[in-house]
Amino acid sequence: MLYLIPDLKSVKDMFKKFYLLLVVGAALACHAATPKPIKVAGSNDLQPDEQESIVCKTVADLITNYNYKKVPLNDSLSEVIYDRYIKMLDESHNYLLASDIADFAKYRDVLDDDVKIGNLNDVFYIFNVYQKRYIEHIKYSIAQLDKTFEFDKDEKFVYDRATLPWVASQTDMDNVWSMRVKYDLLNLKLANADLAKDKETLKKRYENLLSQTDKLNNQDVFQLFMDAFTNAVDPHTNYFTPSNAANFNIDMSRQLEGIGAGLNIDNDYIIIKSIVPGGPADKSKQLGVDDRIVGVGQGKTGEFQNVIGWRIENAIALIRGTKGTIVRLEILPKSSSVSSKPKIVEMVREKIILKDESAKKEIKTYNYNGKTIKIGVISVPAFYIDFNDYKSGNPNYKSTTHDVKILIDSLKQEGVDGIVMDMRENGGGSLMEAIELTGLFIKTGPVVQVRSSNDQIEQDKDDDPSIAYSGPLAVLVDRFSASATEIFSGAIQDYGRGIILGTQTYGKGSVQNAIDLDKVIQSSLRERIASLMGKNGKPVSTGSQSVFGQLNLTIAKFYRITGNSTQHKGVMPDIQFPSVIPMDKYGEDTEPSAMPFDVIAKSDYSRVGDFTSVLPQLKTLHDQRMANSASYKYLMEDIANFKKHDEEKSIVLNEEQLKKQRDADEKKSLADDNERRVAMGLPALKAGQPKPRNEDLDFLKKEAGQILTDYITLDPKYTNTVGTGSPANK
Repeated sequence: MLYLIPDLKSVKDMFKKFYLLLVVGAALACHAATPKPIKVAGSNDLQPDEQESIVCKTVADLITNYNYKKVPLNDSLSEVIYDRYIKMLDESHNYLLASDIADFAKYRDVLDDDVKIGNLNDVFYIFNVYQKRYIEHIKYSIAQLDKTFEFDKDEKFVYDRATLPWVASQTDMDNVWSMRVKYDLLNLKLANADLAKDKETLKKRYENLLSQTDKLNNQDVFQLFMDAFTNAVDPHTNYFTPSNAANFNIDMSRQLEGIGAGLNIDNDYIIIKSIVPGGPADKSKQLGVDDRIVGVGQGKTGEFQNVIGWRIENAIALIRGTKGTIVRLEILPKSSSVSSKPKIVEMVREKIILKDESAKKEIKTYNYNGKTIKIGVISVPAFYIDFNDYKSGNPNYKSTTHDVKILIDSLKQEGVDGIVMDMRENGGGSLMEAIELTGLFIKTGPVVQVRSSNDQIEQDKDDDPSIAYSGPLAVLVDRFSASATEIFSGAIQDYGRGIILGTQTYGKGSVQNAIDLDKVIQSSLRERIASLMGKNGKPVSTGSQSVFGQLNLTIAKFYRITGNSTQHKGVMPDIQFPSVIPMDKYGEDTEPSAMPFDVIAKSDYSRVGDFTSVLPQLKTLHDQRMANSASYKYLMEDIANFKKHDEEKSIVLNEEQLKKQRDADEKKSLADDNERRVAMGLPALKAGQPKPRNEDLDFLKKEAGQILTDYITLDPKYTNTVGTGSPANK
């Protein structure tokens, strides 16, 4: 994803225009007559609320009027929304019957009208029918466990039914689920011969599935449908419910405000699974891993809310909150019984920096004619920024660029000869950070061009003449490198500043703006909805969550300084690696609603280097290594095996055959793993022996460092045309 800072002038203007429309529209949404909901016996009969109706209409208006890609909200789009929604509910055709799909057909051409007026009754009816079928099938599966099973027949279980017709009758669906139960039980039996115990284990698993579906709420249904709606318009316009919006913004900033504890759920209890060093939970000295949180109270006197049986995100909404506020927890220590009296722990919430999810560095060493070459590797998981700190003027706001600058300074002090920026699986983030990070490696100049929906083109530049690192540079990318990563790697390539290694990137060339819907919906409505949430038993926001959620709206398209868009095509590496990620399954060019590739005029910029003459030598050296590399051979085998298994749709239910197949697979897997380990200079493992922690089996990262080492050690006649804009800084 790629996001602009939310307070850009164009967005402010958009809000001003939209405000009057929204004041009237939201009021109409409150009073417009909508059809009565249809109750579905056998489901939990979830129903939409006023909050979701207002949000649905608001999002529809924003997308219709301000999305970069002008898509009319009509019957054609309604059909796309419908198809996406059904696919998201039951892609493998394991739950809904053909008769259900026939019943739903009447909604294919009305969903566009529904979202315009905020009518979600049809959407919830479809979901409730789906949930009814889900509950029926799981209960049927539990009943099947009383049967006697025979595992010596030549039967198969088809687990991927996506390309098969919808199941015609309940009898046929029962047969499908009988095979599934048999497969689940056989799976357990292969590991444990006690069939009675296996049946009890499987029964608990199915009962847990029923328990989980009972915890679904209307916000889950609303999020699912809004995903279908927004992605029908374009792949990167997204709506987030309040809890999902909070998680998105934590991911963007790599920070949160709370107590500094990782939570999980176990048998209806909220469990502490990790504690952040230096955070409030750590400082209290009263919390431990596996302690259970049974109640949460706000402030020094707020009433405790019992959270046993709660969904984890609802409990988290109460525990997180604004820095400086007080939260009280009722705790059952790990060693206490469930009947023990909880102890009360009071903490002041703080800002927690998620260091494990920030940029990191390491140094790899290579040998060249007896000389040691040190290559620094900086892994960048995302282009993150703390927007709130940035807007408040805090010069030490958390960001990718600030973190990478510190890592570069550290690597320079350690005397590295070159740096590899590992941007694999970096899906993007802040546009500003993409520009700032590029500025660490070039003197000044344009980095990216942005075209708005009214065809206005803006060039975003690095105006800071300082360079954090001017030595040999490579950028490692893969198919999941997207958006802001493509801006950075594209600019590095276009300036001739570094060598791009890896596979063709994702190809996302659109810009989104994160819109806090609380700021554009009337305050009176917001307060009324918030009060209703409290009355309906939903967790009331503590300051960390909004009421209406967030819309990430596509408002622009970005282009490289050469004028080329990265839509569909992405960034092509100078030296290509094989792709472990299936190129035909993932990427912008696989998205039906994606925008097309196009070209605008190039920017006025000067290249700082040219790798044209050196790349053939580097490719030759790389190809020679790969021809003799066991690791490369194993990588190609892995890719072929993945493709083979991905094409499988069924599995045998004959115990002897399946055991023979599993044993052979396990034996081959161990042998393959050991071959890869030995090829990477690591010792082989025995069957059942756990893999040591923190081992680095990343062959492609090692090869990226080797290619940069090749460049550093090549004869100067090949490299004298490659400049860096300033003296080498090694």
